[in-house]
Amino acid sequence: MKKNGSSDGTATHFTPLLDTPHLGENTRWWNKILDLEEAKHQLLFSLPMFLTNLFYYLITLVSVMFAGHLGELQLAGATLANSWFAVSGLAVMVGLSGALETLCGQGYGAEEYQMLGIYLQSSCIISVVFSIFISVIWFYTEPILVFLHQSGNIARTSALYTKYLIPGLFALGFLQNFLRFLQTQSVVAPLVVFSGIPLLANVAIAYALIHQTDLGFIGAPVGASISLWISVPLLAMYIMYAEKFKQTWTGFSVASFRHIFSMLKLALLSAAMVCFEYWALEIMVFLAGLMPDPTTTTSLIAICTNTELIAYLITYGLSAAASTRVSNELGSGHPDRAKHAMGVSVKLSFLLGLLFVVALVFGHNFWILMFTDSPKIKEEFASVAPFLAVSILLDSIQGVLSGVIRGCGWQHLAAYVNLATYYLIGLPLAGLFGFKFNLQVKGLWIGLICGLICQTGTFLVFIRRSKWTKLDLSLDREEIQAPHA
Repeated sequence: MKKNGSSDGTATHFTPLLDTPHLGENTRWWNKILDLEEAKHQLLFSLPMFLTNLFYYLITLVSVMFAGHLGELQLAGATLANSWFAVSGLAVMVGLSGALETLCGQGYGAEEYQMLGIYLQSSCIISVVFSIFISVIWFYTEPILVFLHQSGNIARTSALYTKYLIPGLFALGFLQNFLRFLQTQSVVAPLVVFSGIPLLANVAIAYALIHQTDLGFIGAPVGASISLWISVPLLAMYIMYAEKFKQTWTGFSVASFRHIFSMLKLALLSAAMVCFEYWALEIMVFLAGLMPDPTTTTSLIAICTNTELIAYLITYGLSAAASTRVSNELGSGHPDRAKHAMGVSVKLSFLLGLLFVVALVFGHNFWILMFTDSPKIKEEFASVAPFLAVSILLDSIQGVLSGVIRGCGWQHLAAYVNLATYYLIGLPLAGLFGFKFNLQVKGLWIGLICGLICQTGTFLVFIRRSKWTKLDLSLDREEIQAPHA
């Protein structure tokens, strides 16, 4: 963020770091293909966002790794608990915070700076309420997993692990809101430090709790929860006391309570948008477990979904950049600049996705060695790799389009599209190809690709045909403003 004004300190106007050059200024032929200045700004924005999300993801993963070295049962229980945490906790918290990408992003572009702090407080209250509901559900993790045909011992171990992740869930809700608040003001570089510190701390904390205390196995989730909470006061103090947020954070306000219910609709739609996608991939893992050789197919589908996730994390930074650029420009009344920024983001996502695909196609034998030494799984992965490459490329593009949708405030569109394309097209076709045509994991992934094609195509058509307008930021109306096709 840059501060504009006189030296006497009376200036109050802030502008994003991602300033868009005037359209038409760049006339060289390569700038007609890709605006290099805009691309450079977006890439510089994307890298810190990628590292920040990766570091927070690794906090819980490192704890799973420590727990896994205690034995096979502990590994299975911690891995299953981490998946349960991602599906029922992480996905919901990330989704709920998506409302801030719209409201804070457009509010910042419209120079309604004082509203950003109120939106942040409202979103934090919503996250706390949902964390309480999810915590209650987590106390019944064991019977839920048994109902889903998981082993009794593994379900019991996973339930124990999940119970001690509950404090971390509350921390995660605050963190996701803080990240969106900072992201929409183009303050991203410090986030790498604020996420790197708890990651390093978690290595020491988890090891000490597991091996130097009587906690043993439960030291892993306790360590993850403590590490996530380390980041909360760091970010909170940064927001409250840094000079650059003097206008966007003006202190705690009771006004935040008046905006909760009007903001809740957008938050719920954002959560639905994210959860429908997260849950579809987990259902794919479940379907793989129903196949004739579940040990091989489950391992193979897990490797594929983790590869897809890593590829998505790389392009997620561009999704955040697209969301911020679009929301800021729409808020300031420049829809043409918003569309221009979107075009650059889509091109960059395609290029990054293509680079990852090329690396996967030519290096899949090396990549699979990072997961397993099984000759059978290596052979199966080689046959699935081309399909995985196609899905990664599509996912890279739709990830950026999802960021554009969040920036525009069209979460209801994405929720409906994700529900239809994944659950009415992708998963049914995955079951058909995987079981009826006996294509096994390849069939599951072909079904996923069909869903991604429909999802990405629908997003592209709607975004191109819709009227890009600023969202109604007053939040006094009962309905969130919808785009006009």
